[in-house]
Amino acid sequence: MDSSDHKPGRVLPAAEASLSPSGRSRRNLFAAAAAGAAAVALGRAQAAAAEVDPKLLPPNVPPWSQALGKPVGVDPYGAPSPFERNIIRRISPGLTTTTQSSVAFTPLQNLFGIITPNGLHFERHHNGRPDIDPYAHRLIIHGLVRESKIYTMEDILRFPSVSRIHFIECGANSAMEWGNPAVPTVQYTHGMLGCAEWTGVPLSTLLDDVGFDRKKAKFILAEGADAAGLTRTIPIEFALDDVLLAYGQNGEMIRPEQGYPLRLLVPGVQGISSVKWLRRLKVGDQPWNTREESLQYSDLMPDGSSRQYTWIQEAKSVITSPSGGQHLLDKGGYYQITGLAWSGRGKVRRVDVSTDGGRNWRTAVLQEPILSKALTRFRLDWHWDGSPALLQSRCIDETGYVQPKMRQLREVRGTRSIYHNNAIQTWQIDAEGKVHNVQV
Repeated sequence: MDSSDHKPGRVLPAAEASLSPSGRSRRNLFAAAAAGAAAVALGRAQAAAAEVDPKLLPPNVPPWSQALGKPVGVDPYGAPSPFERNIIRRISPGLTTTTQSSVAFTPLQNLFGIITPNGLHFERHHNGRPDIDPYAHRLIIHGLVRESKIYTMEDILRFPSVSRIHFIECGANSAMEWGNPAVPTVQYTHGMLGCAEWTGVPLSTLLDDVGFDRKKAKFILAEGADAAGLTRTIPIEFALDDVLLAYGQNGEMIRPEQGYPLRLLVPGVQGISSVKWLRRLKVGDQPWNTREESLQYSDLMPDGSSRQYTWIQEAKSVITSPSGGQHLLDKGGYYQITGLAWSGRGKVRRVDVSTDGGRNWRTAVLQEPILSKALTRFRLDWHWDGSPALLQSRCIDETGYVQPKMRQLREVRGTRSIYHNNAIQTWQIDAEGKVHNVQV
């Protein structure tokens, strides 16, 4: 698209991402740049330029350019700018009865690329977050093995490590949308999602170290050291493929809320299987049918049956801008539609975008890198003429699987389910440019 034909379009952010005029976020308003590239503008500073002291604007020299800055090392562990203080994980009010068993959602609408910052990666706990002394922490591997072993963190750190970029998505992501549009913004519809570079030891390495029974072993039980003693069954073929015992996240030790000092990472599988604060692995010949895989994290079907062990997170995508709660300010402006796509079965092959509720589709540009079982960023140029629109995206992964419409998913799964909602998300833009969560 020739950007000279259209003025850049501005998007006012959802209310929770906004700051007062005295502390605006630089991410508050996305504007289109020339030649089809997107640029980040000074959000509310543009929308309310009259509130800015003219002495701060060119050709004047602002005060921060006239004084000695803070010394090196004044913040021994770096933190975001105070102008970014509203870009945080958020808890949905009333979602759970206690905060110890709840969720804090990733602000997907404010992120760039595919990597989720450690401080913004979603949290899901079942009995609060333990603070574990890494020197006292132990991992035991037992069951159908030649020799049961107990490992210290120092032992695990001695094994050769690998680093891989993978997403983690809670099986209940988008759960509130099964019946009807329930929440206003993408942070709450899709924010139980994060993607990071994980560093650790392949589980297959430690299974070889204990000499697991290759003939009898079919499953592994993973247990966490939290007060819930959360346990999950993992098929042995997953364990021998790409499962990691992860201790690193984006170049540092994983955070306490992500399982410090050690967690399981099962790429492409619902997040609960990536057991945090990992303390025990038992090798067995059958699944354990524990509480979190029978009473919870099973799919209630229309005929009343319950489907267990639906591990894989199927292909899914969502537009993060424009998205719910945002406001398009410029009719006749150029906008860049952008979002995220992912699949638990491998790489994203294509993402299609519709602005008319799925009647017509255009193929979006996939932004490198495109990795297996990782988030993939997509974008599409769009000129908004000011009329109402229905924005959708659909993901096609490398297996050929096509992300379903909500109607198609309900035909198979009904409306009483909680988990594995990978339906196409619709954002409605009204004639005023306001963006709403709807279903079509």
